Parts: sequence; C-alpha cells; structure tokens
Amino acid sequence: MSKLKDIADFYIEGFSTLPDWSRTIWIIILTKLFIMFVILKLFFFQNEMKVNFDNDEDRANHVIEQITTP
Repeated sequence: MSKLKDIADFYIEGFSTLPDWSRTIWIIILTKLFIMFVILKLFFFQNEMKVNFDNDEDRANHVIEQITTP
C-alpha cells in the first residue's frame, strides 16, 4: 500500500509544480482523449453486430464469410 502512496505522491507533486502553460496543454490533451474515446464511440462506432445478429454464432459466421469471400 505504501508503494501506491509513493506513486500517487510522485504524480501529485509533479503536476503541482508544472508551469501554467503545461497545465493548459494537459487539459487540452485530456479533453481530446475524452472526445476520441467516449463521444466518437457513442455516435460513430455503434455495435452493428449486436443489432444485426441475435447470437455469437451468427456474428462469427458473418465475420468468417466476410473474411473468406473475395
């Protein structure tokens, strides 16, 4: 448990001593990651396999057909 506390203290101390402009950069990076992995996944990468097929066997057969047919 003390190892986790040491790791957390390392990051907390490191982020607290950052200049103001680097905090802004980190906020931009985290915002972009949130947009890429949450927002885009919800709206653009919906799970069509679950919608179009009822069970795993049908999904697997569809994937095999798509891969093996030229």
